[in-house]
Amino acid sequence: MLTGMELRRLCSSAFVAGIFLASAAAQQSGLPDTVKPVIDQAPMDAHSYDWMARHNAVVDRVKQGHVDLLLIGDSITHMWGGVPDEQAIHGRGDFLWDKYFGSRNAVNLGFGWDRTQHVLWRFEHGEIDGIHPKVAVVMIGTNNMGTNTTDDIVTGIDTIVSQLRHRLPKTKILLLGIFPRDPKPDTPSRKQIAEVNERISVLGKEKGITYLDLGSKFLQADGTISTDIMPDYLHPSQKGYDIWAKAMEPTLAKLFGDKPRS
Repeated sequence: MLTGMELRRLCSSAFVAGIFLASAAAQQSGLPDTVKPVIDQAPMDAHSYDWMARHNAVVDRVKQGHVDLLLIGDSITHMWGGVPDEQAIHGRGDFLWDKYFGSRNAVNLGFGWDRTQHVLWRFEHGEIDGIHPKVAVVMIGTNNMGTNTTDDIVTGIDTIVSQLRHRLPKTKILLLGIFPRDPKPDTPSRKQIAEVNERISVLGKEKGITYLDLGSKFLQADGTISTDIMPDYLHPSQKGYDIWAKAMEPTLAKLFGDKPRS
């Protein structure tokens, strides 16, 4: 069994060499599920939204060019709404999209239910082809919680960052810590999120990567989460998206090279 550090080196060296992971190759190499690119069937099985239709809409938008900002993630990012509007789900951040992202030629690569392996499949199938964004914001991994080990989740996130650096070498990466979830601070998911965030924070020391942990912005003084901020203790409310946008904006504007929105 490969250790987490060995997996990290193996994944990173593969991307540096320009060898992108395919499902069959990943199966043979003994890598964890978190880096085996696969289609996400869960949204269709749950009758939530058409995952493939959204993927095709993203690819079509990317082919048009003029993409300066990418927002990459799962349902938490998906709910920003924006572009593309194909298969949008509960666009709680819609009222903020134009203010913070619209003039930055942003494309929403957030897909509900996605785990790290699904993001990697999307990367391999056209979602970042032929573009040169100024900034890519990445937050992924909460859906891997409870299924994958901390080491494997870190490897998945690191692999996503490595692929972005290789395929979009001029793009600055804003890596966000995974947001807290669950009502109280003593749950297994909270503990694992803290472990993952501590591990991925070191990526912020690498050239072209900025790490930002906004988790405390969503917590009350005792570490609990209010339903006013996250109604289901996972997805932000409109108020939660406003908190996110305002907390991220100074760093995003600095990376983007423009004036902060207010």
